[in-house]
Amino acid sequence: MINYKIDILEELKNKGYTTYILRKNKYLSETTIANIRAGKPITMNALDAICVMLRKKPEEIINFEISDSDKIKYFV
Repeated sequence: MINYKIDILEELKNKGYTTYILRKNKYLSETTIANIRAGKPITMNALDAICVMLRKKPEEIINFEISDSDKIKYFV
């Protein structure tokens, strides 16, 4: 399962990217912002944009862990 290591929206805000600016300039969609808030997955394009804005590598933003339910679901 993929989860976020950092509070993406807070980090973006600290860099000057408020949610208003993100939406107004179409850096991230409202759906993407809502997914980040809910801890849901985002697209690779959104992750790419976030990496550029934060000047971070994906592994600094997201974490991947295989849960027991994932093992059962995918590795039967």
